[in-house]
Parts: sequence; structure tokens; C-alpha cells
Amino acid sequence: MTNADWWRGAVIYQIYPRSFLDTNGDGIGDLPGVTARLDHAARLGADAIWLCPFFVSPQRDFGYDVADHRDVDPLFGSLADFDALLARAHGLGLKVLIDQVWSHSSVRHPWFLASRASRSGPHADWYVWADPAADGTPPNNWLSVFGGAAWTCEPRRRQYYLHHFLSHQPALNLHNPAVADAMLETGRFWLERGVDGFRLDAVDFLLHDKALRSNPPAQAAGAIPAKLFAMQLHRHDMLQPEALGLLARIRGLMNQYPGTVTLGEISSQPGAYERVAACTRGSHRLHMAYTLRPLRGGFDVAAVSALLRDLAATGDDGWTCWSFSNHDVERAVSRWNPRRGEAPPDPAFARLLMALLLSLRGSVCLYQGEELGLPEADLAEADLRDPFGIAYWPEFPGRDGSRTPMPWAAAGRHGGFTTAETPWLPMPRAHRVLAADAQEADPESLLHAYRRFLRWRRGVPALIRGALHPVALPEPLVGFVRTYDRQRVLALFNLSGRPVGFDRTAFGRMAVREASGFADTGASLPPFGALFAELEPADAAAASLIAAPIGF
Repeated sequence: MTNADWWRGAVIYQIYPRSFLDTNGDGIGDLPGVTARLDHAARLGADAIWLCPFFVSPQRDFGYDVADHRDVDPLFGSLADFDALLARAHGLGLKVLIDQVWSHSSVRHPWFLASRASRSGPHADWYVWADPAADGTPPNNWLSVFGGAAWTCEPRRRQYYLHHFLSHQPALNLHNPAVADAMLETGRFWLERGVDGFRLDAVDFLLHDKALRSNPPAQAAGAIPAKLFAMQLHRHDMLQPEALGLLARIRGLMNQYPGTVTLGEISSQPGAYERVAACTRGSHRLHMAYTLRPLRGGFDVAAVSALLRDLAATGDDGWTCWSFSNHDVERAVSRWNPRRGEAPPDPAFARLLMALLLSLRGSVCLYQGEELGLPEADLAEADLRDPFGIAYWPEFPGRDGSRTPMPWAAAGRHGGFTTAETPWLPMPRAHRVLAADAQEADPESLLHAYRRFLRWRRGVPALIRGALHPVALPEPLVGFVRTYDRQRVLALFNLSGRPVGFDRTAFGRMAVREASGFADTGASLPPFGALFAELEPADAAAASLIAAPIGF
């Protein structure tokens, strides 16, 4: 693998700065706090970090409403603090990806303030404006992801502006070449500063239908959902094919800075895996992309088998980055907990998720606290800060449960996150017992399991770059073979909480790799167990298994 290809199979540790570590006692994490704990990501075995937004912002959507794309919000520090963070990360061998929010801005951005002031002028069409319908209602039926119409009336222009999320987040008009040029120059600013790449927010929302045609109904039967966004087929407000041309321009910028990469966020709308492939195919689009699709579904044999089929169907076309948890969804160990509502997640289940995530074909995003097995925080309505959750409570509790502070010290005040009287979100009691220092002291902890697995994985080319071939197994087992050159690595997973046997002879000669942290338990897998083994390249049984995976 060349240095320029470092991202293939890389593990990217996602950091939500607001909740990582507070160093100035205001109850909110900051960039110096990230710098102080970068060794945690490095020791874990990550190749890079992804920083969520730290730019100047009114914080209506906690940084995803950007008011200045080229400066650090004083809440998080300064540009000098960012430069120090970058230098420390590079000194530890970590690449640094930063969020770029190019589909929208804040209503406080100077561009929007100029655009709303008049229908003429240099910034007049930098956002998506439209006249009201004849009766004064919005121009079409488009809905906001966060609820209600995707249009807000602006009296200064006697027009509506489009916003896919909060009304405080007006959509940029990237059909306008000047807007695209400005965003690319923003990217150049950070590349010149030394960042190693970008995570591009909301790729499916970059462009809209110029004709502003209404979306057709989804025609879903049954009860009306809490989130009305699901009642439309989003053919016109998002998912526009012209976006591929914009992605090509972004890739052209990155090519001027060898070794830098792009990671796109693809929505969970139907066809998500195909869009990941389309957005990362060849050398003229994004390097890699992840989709929220698996984060929205269940976790059972049918769901995981479907995921593997979808992955295998894309073949070697494009490059997926896998994510089971992030700042926008319930933490996976709770979301997919087989004992949900009855008991906390089994620690073995967290290890199973780790093993599956880190052995799929592609790169990986690990969300802060995932390596500690943090469950979703159960917050009271009064604790909520997320406008999405506040609007939908209790039907949907929002995103705060996955954004609570990192627990660094089990016995520390607020888990060692802050010295403030009150952190911006509470520290759950269940998280303190899982604190980093407590797991550091326990060689059998999940934190050490992650370190062992990543250390082993780094030396297994098939898991870094290899193809993936699903294999047929009796429920509740799922598995696949990863192949690269002459190396063949079998990965088996027991999705149930009971021991399950399997036919070892079906795989030919195998050498179980206990350095993965998963022991050889004979012809059965323990509850939520996994097995990794190298298969003999010339073994006929293994070759036929890979060539004809029955049932897939």
C-alpha cells in the first residue's frame, strides 16, 4: 500500500469535540482537550481522526450551522489551538480529517445576510430562493428532515428560502458556480493549513432540482409516522445526479494535495449502497463514503445477511467506510442490544460488534466511546439540548443520548470530563464504570480487546484490502471470507446469546488466529462469539465455498 493509499482499510476515530474533554471549565469540550487526549486514539490503533465541526457558529445545531468556514469558534479555542492539535496528531502518526458542511450554512453567515437583503447583488442567488405560491404558501411540498416544511419565508426578499434541516440552516445554491468555487476555496484554506482530508456532510443534499418540482408521495401504508419526511419519495429535493460533477471538482482539488482524502456521508434513502459505489467509483469522485443505512436498521441474521449481500453485490466498485455508531444515531450497542428493555448489553455483544465492524470490506469509522462499549444515555426531557429531540420528544429522543461526555476517570468529577459544576450534557452513571482509566487497568476490558484486534488486523492484508465473499451458514451464524492475493481469512459470527455449533470440515484446513482476541473453541461458537482463521489457499473445499456461497 502506498502512502497515498493510506485510507484504504484505515480506521478513523470520530471525535465530537464538544463532548471529548473540557480544559477551561465551562462544561463544553474544546480543541485543547482533543489535543490532550489524542494519545488515546493513537494507542487504540487508529490511523486518523475525524473532527466534528469546531467552526464559528451560533450553535443552533451544535456547529453544523456554520457562520464562518475558516475560523474556530471561541467556544472551542482558536486557530492556534487547531494548529497545535494538528501538529500533535501528526507527531503521533495520526491523519486529521475535518468536517466540511457545504450543503448549507447558518442564517448568521455573512453570505446569507447579504443574500437575504436584496434580490440583486453579488450574493443574491447564493442560496435557494423561490417566490411563494399564488396563495402565499411555500413553493412546493418539500419537507425538512427535522419536521415541517423545508421552506421559510424571508420578508426582506418577499421570498421563501430552502432549508433541509433547521430553519436556521439555509441551503446553499451549489448550482451557482460562484458558490461551488467559494466552497472549494474554503477547502483549500484548510488543506494549506495541513489537514489530511474532509468528511463531507450530507452529500445527498448538495444539489436540488432546479425546477423545484414537488416530491411524489411514498404511498406507504399504515399509521402516519412521527417523522413526516418518510412520507415522500425524495426525487427532487435531494439525490440529484448532477452532484457527481460537483464531487469530481472536489476530487480535483484533493488531487492537488497528494495523500489527502474525502469521506462522504450518504443518506439512508433507498439505493444507499449503490450511491456509495457511484460516489466513490474510479479516480474522479470521492475516495470513500459511508451510509446511514445500516445505522437505521436492525441487527439480526436477516439484516446482517442482507448487508453482506449488498456489500458483495457492489464488488470491487467504489470504497465503503463502515460506521455502526456516530453523533447522529443511537449507540449501536444499545440500538442492537438483543436484550433491549430487559437488561444492559452483554459485554460479549460489544466485542461481536467490534469484530464484525473491523472485518468488513472497506475503511471504518469508530465513534468516541464505542471502544469503551458506552450504551446510549437515557436522558430526561429536561436534559435535552438537541432541537431535533426536543421537537419530537418522546416519540424520538433525539441525538443527545449518543453525545454525552466521554468518561475518562471512573472516580473523577463528571467522569473526568470537566471541572465545571454542570457539563453541557450529564454524565450517565452507567458510563462512569466504563471509564477509560478503569478499562485501562483491566486487561480483559473492551478497550484492550479493541487494541488487540486492531494490532492483529494491521498485519492481515486480507482484512485491510481484500474482497469479501459471504458464505452460507445455519442461523444464527453469519460469515464471510476475505481474500487478498493468496491469503484467505474466514470470519464467523454468532449473533445469538447461546452457543452454536458449525461444521468445521466445510471450510477445509484452517488455522485459527487467536491473536485476534477470539479463541479457538472447537466446532462451536460461544454466545456472541466470533472466530477468525486463515484457510489454506489451495484447499479445494475452501475454494468451492468461496466460489459458490450457497444461499447468497
